[in-house]
Amino acid sequence: MNLPLTPIRFLRYAQQQYPASTAVVCRSERFTYAQFAERVARLAGALRRSGVQPGERIAFLSGNCHRLLEAYYGVLEAGGVLLPLNIRLAAGELAYVLNDSGAKTLFLEQQFLGLVDSFRRDAAHIASFYILDAAPEAGWLALKNYERLLSEAEPFRAEVTDFDENAIAELFYTSGTSANPKGVMLTHRNVYLHALQTSLALHTDVGAVELHTIPLFHANGWGVAHFLTLLGGKHVMLPRFDPAEVFRLIEQERAEYCSLVPTMATALVNCPERPKYDLSSLKRVTIGGAASSPTLVREVEEKLGCTCFSGYGLTETAPVLTISPMKPGLGWADEDRFVRQASTGYAVPGVEVRVVDAGDQDVPRDGRSVGEVVTRSDGVMLGYWQQPEASAAALRGGWFHTGDMATWNEDGYLLIVDRQKDIIVSGGENISSLEVEKALDAHPAVLELAVIPVADSRWGEVPKALVVLKPGAKASELELLEFCRSRLSHYKCPHSIEFLDRLPKTGTGKILKRELRNRYGQPPGSAKAGPPGPST
Repeated sequence: MNLPLTPIRFLRYAQQQYPASTAVVCRSERFTYAQFAERVARLAGALRRSGVQPGERIAFLSGNCHRLLEAYYGVLEAGGVLLPLNIRLAAGELAYVLNDSGAKTLFLEQQFLGLVDSFRRDAAHIASFYILDAAPEAGWLALKNYERLLSEAEPFRAEVTDFDENAIAELFYTSGTSANPKGVMLTHRNVYLHALQTSLALHTDVGAVELHTIPLFHANGWGVAHFLTLLGGKHVMLPRFDPAEVFRLIEQERAEYCSLVPTMATALVNCPERPKYDLSSLKRVTIGGAASSPTLVREVEEKLGCTCFSGYGLTETAPVLTISPMKPGLGWADEDRFVRQASTGYAVPGVEVRVVDAGDQDVPRDGRSVGEVVTRSDGVMLGYWQQPEASAAALRGGWFHTGDMATWNEDGYLLIVDRQKDIIVSGGENISSLEVEKALDAHPAVLELAVIPVADSRWGEVPKALVVLKPGAKASELELLEFCRSRLSHYKCPHSIEFLDRLPKTGTGKILKRELRNRYGQPPGSAKAGPPGPST
């Protein structure tokens, strides 16, 4: 017997086996699995009643909240495709994603009313705007808000056998290496098997309590939305990262697990209020999204009193590929253990990774030879939305080519040492240097420029622009920064601008970014590894 592999089965199981267990804690609200499943079914019924068609993209602009978690299941139950939007994007960027995806429905939180109002006329396909957490006062909003939609809807639960496991379940847009983001298509099968593989790799307990410190709009929520539901665990929502609130929720809900980007981990270990809270329930912290350091891993273990390790993944891989705890029999000791646990790690069950040369042949497992990380697994995406050529290039030869350069050793541990493409990872967010360059290049005084990463104590790395002005033209650093901020989200904009007389180039005129990085930016060989959640 073959049943379709769909994450809907996780919620069915939790509802049957753990109906009275707490499923979600969100601010002052708490829902059992029976209540959570009922709300999901009502969301599905409301969407079907509104005319949602199979495969239709349903967009959500929301921070971490029980309603977005409900959408992870309710949109799929209705036959739709969930499109979580990055709340850090600027108006023009959100309009692009909505237009490219062809989404017809957008659910939004009250805090984003002004933002959506500024671009809604440019989002040509959106026919309905539903507010999630307030009364619909603006004239362009649908008359019913989210809660009223649910209260008036008939619950709908599809037959599991009616699902197509190869149909798209989720669409996440990632910065990639081009100016415009690409939509990553994850199927029901992708997210189902990824959840099983990740829960097995992490040894998460049945009934576990996890704090959602990572945004659910990031890279399939790092898989937590699915595998924690399967295990009947408690989802504790953190709407906005704040160290004191993280500690309060860990103490109040007895949270056992959480995932962090390095900037979050740094904020927690350095928070002066930390000693006021009881963090004894915490068992594990996973660091990802950007490079960690042995020092940070050690500080998390010492100051938060739990196990800490890192790993690696991409939106295109659903996302977890590797984790870096110590394998049985290795016997790491002292500082070497923290060095190893800060590495990219080894493949989780169900994942194959290789490090290959330009001819797709494995490089030696000597910890020194550098090659590109390629992978294949059940979590690898179907492809990029409406971009067959880019999909074919990324998935050539039956392996997904990550574009990340790494070494690997005889124990199977990877260490990413560079990016093949010029993506800047700042606080867990991917920034396309090409996108920033395009924005600055529009300034009338700019002749040419390059954007590179530079080290930053808070964000890991931030963009720096190296600019050559046109002969006779004048522009200050502040002027260019404000020009860029008027066109892009502020987190994407350079933190500094340096003016040069010329940029180093190859014989064919290509700017030598590696030389610029060596001279002005990150030192060569600096690691940029990080588990679940690179592409955003």
